[in-house]
Amino acid sequence: MNWISNVVRPKLNSFLNRREVPENLWVKCPETGQMVFHKDLEANLHVIPGSGYHMRMEPTARLRMMFDGGTWYDIALPAVAADPLKFRDEKRYTDRLKDARTKTGAQDALKVGYGKLEGLAVTIAVQDFGFMGGSLGMAAGEAIVTGLETAAARGTPFIIFASSGGARMQEGILSLMQMPRTTCAVQELREARLPYIVVLTNPTTGGVTASYAMLGDVHLAEPGALIGFAGPRVIEQTIREKLPDGFQRSEFLRQHGMVDMVVHRHDMRATLARLCRLLTRAPAAEAAPTRHEAPVAEADAAAPAAPAAS
Repeated sequence: MNWISNVVRPKLNSFLNRREVPENLWVKCPETGQMVFHKDLEANLHVIPGSGYHMRMEPTARLRMMFDGGTWYDIALPAVAADPLKFRDEKRYTDRLKDARTKTGAQDALKVGYGKLEGLAVTIAVQDFGFMGGSLGMAAGEAIVTGLETAAARGTPFIIFASSGGARMQEGILSLMQMPRTTCAVQELREARLPYIVVLTNPTTGGVTASYAMLGDVHLAEPGALIGFAGPRVIEQTIREKLPDGFQRSEFLRQHGMVDMVVHRHDMRATLARLCRLLTRAPAAEAAPTRHEAPVAEADAAAPAAPAAS
């Protein structure tokens, strides 16, 4: 027996040719510790099957879930100054932006789309917590204002899925200015007598809660979402009292009148479609279309997004 040929070489080959297994094939439930295969989680709209815990959804998946046929038009968003204050803490703001863009594949924390929801034209914006905590800066403010103006110009309801830690500190006062700007844009939509519906997802806090996230005609929330201005730990340290169980969670806010409905993600599409029809007095849809119908004469304001893969 040749020890080098029969033992050492096969072991070296097996070690060198070992296949790398991706680390994100399984997702752990933050509440129960249940492990879920990532394909099963995606098929269940990122809701843990056993516990019902709502994981975060990235904007493209959220828009695909909402629009008929999984297709829509991406609304072109204005460009803004990348680093107006030349901000630097542990690293430069430009480097943080570059890292976030590489990680998410997006230019900033908001994505806006236009399409059909059960046959009714709607404009939808989605905030991405994965992009610097969904923070509200100049780019996000411009995206919201553009989305609201687009909805007003086209006569559609405007739906926003809010998810943010608050204003973006790297932009200082310029980020805080987006709070009144978005408030004024909401008022313009209201003057056009068009619905503004806010869906609060986990988490929605800080300056976002203090502005456009609490100005909707109807406020929906996903189960278990953290919603508030300051976090519960900060409040406890300030008032030096123990907060009630479930404080600042969507179910608690529903009980105290700050949220109209707590809606499971599986029911979100049908609920929003029903609300949009009710608020616009549109006739009920006979059946949800199976394919996206391209709007007429929209090419100058929006670019078509690729259809979702089945």
